[in-house]
Amino acid sequence: MPKLLYASASPYSSKVRMAAAYAGIAIDLVPVKTEDKPAELISANPLGKIPVLVLEDGRTIHDSRAITQHLNRLSKNALFPHNPDKRLEAEVLEALADGICDCALSMVYERRTRPDTMVYQPWLDRQWAKITTALDLINANPPKLPKKITAGQMALRAALGYLALRFAGQWEKGRGRLVRWAARFDEKFPDLKGCVPG
Repeated sequence: MPKLLYASASPYSSKVRMAAAYAGIAIDLVPVKTEDKPAELISANPLGKIPVLVLEDGRTIHDSRAITQHLNRLSKNALFPHNPDKRLEAEVLEALADGICDCALSMVYERRTRPDTMVYQPWLDRQWAKITTALDLINANPPKLPKKITAGQMALRAALGYLALRFAGQWEKGRGRLVRWAARFDEKFPDLKGCVPG
C-alpha cells in the first residue's frame, strides 16, 4: 500500500488525504514532524516538505498538486472533470487555494522562526493582503458543491481549515458565504471532515 508522509495541521496534506479518501484509494498515513528532519522524509523528498506519497515500488511523489494528479489518474478521473474547461476551473481553484496556504504558512513561519524584534511586519501585511484579496474573490462567488466535487473544492476546504486553525477570528468577517460554504462542505462530505487541518 502506498504511504503518505504528512502532518495533520498541513493544508496540503489535508487536501491529499481528502483526495485519496474521496477517490477510494487506500493509503497508509505516516505522521512526520518536518522540524525533526526525519531521514525517511529527507530520503523521500530532499526539500524536506510534506506531503510525500511513497509508492509501493519505492518511487516518491511530492508536491500536493503532483499527488492529486497521480491520484486522479489512478482513480480514472475521480478528482478532476473530463471536460477541459471544467478541469481547468478545478485546477485553477486548487492553485488559488494552495496559494492562500503558501501566504498563510509564510506568515506562520515568519513569526515562529524569528525573534519578536526581527519579525518584519510589512512582509506579514503583504501576505495577509494577498490572502484577503483571494478570499474576497472566492467569497463573491463560492464554488458550487455538487454531489461530485473536485480536488479544487477539497483544496479550498483545506485552506479554510488551515486559516481557522492559525488565524481564527481574523479571516471570517465579511466572508459569511465562505464560512457557510465550509460548513456545507462538512455536512455534505462528513467522511472528509476528519482530514481538515487540526
